[in-house]
Amino acid sequence: MRNDINLRRDVLDELEWEPGVDAAHIGVTACDGVITLTGAVKSYCEKLAAERVVKRVRGVSAIANDIDVRLPGIAERTDSDIARAAVEALKWGTPVPEGRVKVSVSKGWITLEGEVDWQYHKDAAFEAVHRLRGVKGVTTLIVVKPLASATEVTSRIEAAFRRSAELDAHKVRVETRDGKVTLRGDLRSWSERQEAERTARAAPGVTNVENLIVVTP
Repeated sequence: MRNDINLRRDVLDELEWEPGVDAAHIGVTACDGVITLTGAVKSYCEKLAAERVVKRVRGVSAIANDIDVRLPGIAERTDSDIARAAVEALKWGTPVPEGRVKVSVSKGWITLEGEVDWQYHKDAAFEAVHRLRGVKGVTTLIVVKPLASATEVTSRIEAAFRRSAELDAHKVRVETRDGKVTLRGDLRSWSERQEAERTARAAPGVTNVENLIVVTP
């Protein structure tokens, strides 16, 4: 495990390097490879961007993102305005079948509910709404209906891992039950861990992915 002082410095440097993040308003602590982010940013998109930046840093094993979203006055919108914008974004900006996802908004926080056939539909719904002006957060309660057997799902994911140049397929174990995929193993970086999860989520029939892979630099 890298020295926490050096790890914190690397995270701060990476945040400073990222043009989409105002690092001056973000606090960073490191403890045994776990990074905690605090402070405040001007949008939910910036909060997620800060988290993505930290995941790039070698030595990070986990992240607690406690950053607050404090919208500037000009970005404030009513819940009704946000809800209408979210419905339009889902209708015209995604492959999600119309009427399959319902939207509710409370104090700037969007909740997505419904049932879809593919994980990428669920991911696309999130991508469509989380960047909207005035959004302070998104909860995705969308359910993916399983379309394939557990054996078929596992085989497809393992084959995709073997094709990938970005991760060591031999170090990841795949378990599938009722559409839920569990990943276990030991990889070298957070980005490699995320690539394994992204690949698993793209498989047909996957309803959820539990990523238990351990990062050991």
